Amino acid sequence: MTPEIHAIAVDLDGTLLNSDHQLTPRCEAALRAAIARGVRVIFATGKTATSGLALARRLGLDTPGVYSQGLILADIDGTIRYQRVLDPEAARIVTTYAETHGYPIVAYSGMRILAESYNIQTDFMVAHHEPLPELVGPLSAIVDRVPLNKLNMHVYGEEMAAVRAELTDRLAGRATLVQSLPVQLETLPPGASKGDGLRRLLADLGIDPRHVLAIGDGENDLEMLRLAGVGVAMANAPQSVRAAADHVTASNDEDGVALAIERFVLDGSPAA
Repeated sequence: MTPEIHAIAVDLDGTLLNSDHQLTPRCEAALRAAIARGVRVIFATGKTATSGLALARRLGLDTPGVYSQGLILADIDGTIRYQRVLDPEAARIVTTYAETHGYPIVAYSGMRILAESYNIQTDFMVAHHEPLPELVGPLSAIVDRVPLNKLNMHVYGEEMAAVRAELTDRLAGRATLVQSLPVQLETLPPGASKGDGLRRLLADLGIDPRHVLAIGDGENDLEMLRLAGVGVAMANAPQSVRAAADHVTASNDEDGVALAIERFVLDGSPAA
């Protein structure tokens, strides 16, 4: 039996937003219909709060969001209510590796994104509605004086497995590595995840995870999907994510989020 849904935790890129990084009319209508029923909508994304707040305000949300892979919980006005940062030694290992091997890398620090130079990784960030990174020189030189939440490194698909294995060995448990997208290798504090951030936020809000609908498409959504009473994977998600979910909906280009909300929140009624 499907539990009554009190909150929807939804990823942005590859999930709520289509391949053009847009919110479709049907998905917007479904979210608004759920909000009208008193359901809380929580953005849960690997991106900065800056990237999600404009959309949250457009929808009239008043619920805090889970940002930077669960490392930051931010109120709708941008106030950070909780955050975790990387151990400087872990950050040094990864930034030095990236600089030595020529992998473009950026660092997330609160609402800011930091980079040594503009490159394919910074272009990738901007294309995904992130703020323009600030140029600060080599990131390895700032890890001891600037708190960093996470690192995003651009690695071409055919090299990903080897790079991930080598960094896992070098980090020796000092950090968690996760792929949010095929070319994005992210370094997080140990045990960090969207699921951990969502769990903390739900406790603050007094919402039982059993009454949450979570929707996502990436490896970084796994813990969130497992935490929720109803975990829904997008059709465009990898097989490992679809296998871990309770249900699979249509792709992000086929209004999959709207279909899931209509099914589990709106009693099967189309929102638009």
